[in-house]
Amino acid sequence: MKKKLYLILLVIISFFNCSSNDNPIDENPIQDELYFPPIDSDVWETKSIGDLGWNESALQPLLNYVESKGTKAFIILKNGRIVVEWYGNGEDEASNLAWNSAAKTLVAFTTGIAQQEGFLNINDSSKDYLGNGWSNLTSEQEESISIWNHLTMTTGLDYTVSNNNCTDPECFIYKNESGSFWFYHNGAYTILHDIVAGAVNTDFDSYFNDKLKNKIGMQGAWIPFGYYKLYYSNARSMARFGLLNLNKGTWNKTAILNDSSYFEAMTSTSQDLNKAYGFLWWLNGKDSYRSPSLTLEFQGRLIPNAPDDLIAGLGKNDQKMYIIPSKNLVIIRMGDDAGEALLGPSSFDNDLWGEINKLIN
Repeated sequence: MKKKLYLILLVIISFFNCSSNDNPIDENPIQDELYFPPIDSDVWETKSIGDLGWNESALQPLLNYVESKGTKAFIILKNGRIVVEWYGNGEDEASNLAWNSAAKTLVAFTTGIAQQEGFLNINDSSKDYLGNGWSNLTSEQEESISIWNHLTMTTGLDYTVSNNNCTDPECFIYKNESGSFWFYHNGAYTILHDIVAGAVNTDFDSYFNDKLKNKIGMQGAWIPFGYYKLYYSNARSMARFGLLNLNKGTWNKTAILNDSSYFEAMTSTSQDLNKAYGFLWWLNGKDSYRSPSLTLEFQGRLIPNAPDDLIAGLGKNDQKMYIIPSKNLVIIRMGDDAGEALLGPSSFDNDLWGEINKLIN
């Protein structure tokens, strides 16, 4: 009798082992849950607030608030589907709006693709792709600045020059040892366009369009304004890019950036000087942060009202691209300055999240 029970037990164990092998645990459950709109169509599935169990009575106050703050486009995606899509202050779904510094995230992502394809390594000296004399530094000082330094705002270049956006050699002056100081230096960022172009041996815009923009159905264009290069697109294009990053660089089943180590580094604290900064991405949930135009360190989280795992592209005049993996949310805000005229993070982030929480909680 004991022998028969033992054999029965072995059969049961064997059955469950086989079942487990036939149905392995999905290592990327978001992949199965997320919806991706087609890349060649304006069709985009929606989801109602009621179906999600959100607080429907909080929607109109939220929309009234964003309108009062100069917002021109506001989108909330849940699991990739549009839950809220609002336009106002003279703009509509077709309007092309400036990303401002939120577009830095596009450059960080494109740099990762160039590394993935073997054109560069972010630990390489930027002079390898810019050539000698791209700055007013000595050859040894130029050699010490890596692509990683440009991505993390730690080049050590003088940020007190009269035009912080300037990319002429005479504007790039030695101030600190590379990697020893964090400052939001637009010129040092903008020249990443030239670094990538030098690495891939074609112009940045063409490479970006081919490897990223067209792959996920974005529209828009890079427009030069003096030294600075601004990206303009409709709000749905920003939402597409947010959705791509929510799924860690994969669009539907197609890997756009499949270098998981780069993606993780891009969206994590990149250095100890500003814990709320990755590779041109802003990070919430850290115990301190620094802001553009300032050398001060502030204690506390970047956006206290927002989830700790939020990552963001933040631009001048309150352009906002929020990605929250724990909630499968992408939230887009484009428009005019909401009150402080700052380059990236502002108090509007926290105020806006106070209103968003009334809806989603």
